[in-house]
Amino acid sequence: MGLRFCPDTAAADWLVRTDTPVWQLIEFGPQGFEAFVRLRFIPDPSQPGQSEADVHLPEDHPSDIAQARRAVRLLAGFTTTPDDCYFCLWEGYSNIPLPALAQRGPFVDTPHRRYVLLRGAAHDIDAWETDLGDGSPIAPPAFVWPADRRWCFASDVDPHWAGIGAERAAVDALVRDAGLDVVAADPTQDQPLYY
Repeated sequence: MGLRFCPDTAAADWLVRTDTPVWQLIEFGPQGFEAFVRLRFIPDPSQPGQSEADVHLPEDHPSDIAQARRAVRLLAGFTTTPDDCYFCLWEGYSNIPLPALAQRGPFVDTPHRRYVLLRGAAHDIDAWETDLGDGSPIAPPAFVWPADRRWCFASDVDPHWAGIGAERAAVDALVRDAGLDVVAADPTQDQPLYY
């Protein structure tokens, strides 16, 4: 059936009503998971003041959405509801038009960010660019979580990585995946950033 606009935003109340500090929420999702990791879309800065433009990647380096897709597909094995997941699309992306039905909301509002809520199966991330863009790579979802809330994938506009909270077995599987660059993270601490 694919991704569809979800006008009932109640499923996102756990994001909106959490007492998780705002930047921690935006970058890692709600606190309370057993473990957290960062999925690095590009390597961490190697020197102070480094810009993302200074990073030289091989031609075959996967896009952010390709890496997000691989992570979410792996996480789908760690939920009882892989066919019932929620996706947040940040309204601020200039290259991703909001779905027509979603342009007037309702929206999921957190401090500093507003999102459109979409619903589908975990595997619907495979059609993210087709469903929301022109088929070329676009930014990953801002949040993805299954209805049973066993994990949360968070990808904000600013960092060069996505934060993921889940049970230990899920994050261990992410770390072991040779196609992903995943490292343990403490969401309460400052994370590496480019300038």
